[in-house]
Amino acid sequence: MTDGQLTGRTLTLRIFRGLPEGEQSYATYAVPEVVGMVVLDAVHFVQRNLDTDLACRWNCKAAKCGSCGAEVNGRPALMCKTRVDTLSDGPITVQPMRSFPLIKDLVTDVSRNYEINRQIPQFTAAPDDGSPWRIDQMDIDRLYEFRRCIECFLCQDVCHVNRSHALAPQFFGPRFFVRVAGLEMHPKDILDRRELVREEGGLGLCNITKCCTEVCPEHIHITDNAIIPLKERVADEHWDPLRRLARRLRGGPGTRGGEAAPAGALGGPGDGGEGGGGAGAA
Repeated sequence: MTDGQLTGRTLTLRIFRGLPEGEQSYATYAVPEVVGMVVLDAVHFVQRNLDTDLACRWNCKAAKCGSCGAEVNGRPALMCKTRVDTLSDGPITVQPMRSFPLIKDLVTDVSRNYEINRQIPQFTAAPDDGSPWRIDQMDIDRLYEFRRCIECFLCQDVCHVNRSHALAPQFFGPRFFVRVAGLEMHPKDILDRRELVREEGGLGLCNITKCCTEVCPEHIHITDNAIIPLKERVADEHWDPLRRLARRLRGGPGTRGGEAAPAGALGGPGDGGEGGGGAGAA
């Protein structure tokens, strides 16, 4: 940090400090502002110069690894992407993500997300019959949006089902509804995961407030392009009376298009088409 980079303004940072079973409080630090400074820069200044015991998680500092998620002035955000000159005047409060168990200071335990990920059956294509494997550009564009996710878990943190209602054990959350949507909308995937997200995933608990979309650093339209289409597909399969009758008569396996499901595959019976109604535009 050189004098030429300084703005002449001093920032006041209030940073959460503490352990799960120990004393918890907010420590206040004065940090000289630098042109273009982001919150992570200010936290690093504190670590280097004022309090070397401060714990925070980060990696790339380029808003692509998702490691430095925290709550800045009460809003889930990536510290490396939040410029201090965009925040209102006054103290900048930095807290850990509230929806996850605290480890220390700004570091939380996000391992629950990886446990959820393991519950979702991976991409499964039909057996190769030797024909060319083609996919329309429209489908590629739709799936590409979901692949932009950097797993920062800000959407998981802001979701009121996790944050306010303590229902995380029975709720996959926005990030993993995005993953399931990407699989369900893939024209070459043959598994049916609708019953999985309805039962184990708690899709019905989401009331589409769009708070997850608002905090996504990759600007994925989580609610409109993933969650609502999934809800439509689940409703088509589970509540449509004609499909329920056909399912009872057919008694088929949990696949699409009549293909047999691999051993151990999860999901309800298929509907004979690509995921049923409500395809959802990307």
